[in-house]
Amino acid sequence: MLLAAGVAVFALLLDQVVKIWVETTMTRADEFEVIPGLVYWRYHLNPGAAFSMGTEYTWVFTIIQATVLTFAVIYALRLGGSWLWALGLGGLAGGVAGNLTDRLFRAPSLVDGSFEQFGQGHVVDMIAVPNFAVFNVADSFIVCSIIGLCAMMLFGLNIDGTRESQKKTKSSDDDSEEVTQ
Repeated sequence: MLLAAGVAVFALLLDQVVKIWVETTMTRADEFEVIPGLVYWRYHLNPGAAFSMGTEYTWVFTIIQATVLTFAVIYALRLGGSWLWALGLGGLAGGVAGNLTDRLFRAPSLVDGSFEQFGQGHVVDMIAVPNFAVFNVADSFIVCSIIGLCAMMLFGLNIDGTRESQKKTKSSDDDSEEVTQ
């Protein structure tokens, strides 16, 4: 649980520090190369989801992000001995918290103290690659964590650190004990 919390805090802080840096050093639509022909920094405000889809439903994404964060924390509290699950859940929680922070505290949410557009803040994106969406550090943590969590489920690594085959073997051992008694 401590590892998951540490990863979540690291992801959230890194995401917010990079976003603050982008906001204070760039103007919107500014672009400069990081790795020529491969990676660029481009300041972009995203009111929607991936590829700026659903820009009229920002509040829906806020609710979804709050729900995902809640489930990630609940599952992290149930962690057994799997440091891989701790990394995955921590990265997911930190990434979601980074984008949720934008939704709750960046314009137009809470502009001039008004709650009229609360939860509808625009997410700051800055990492651009050719022929792909502009994304941010939080998005990277979310995607990498989900890939890792799916891989763990696919390969049978349970949240308690055991493998699916170990649970089946233990279950069949328990069944055979009942038969012999």
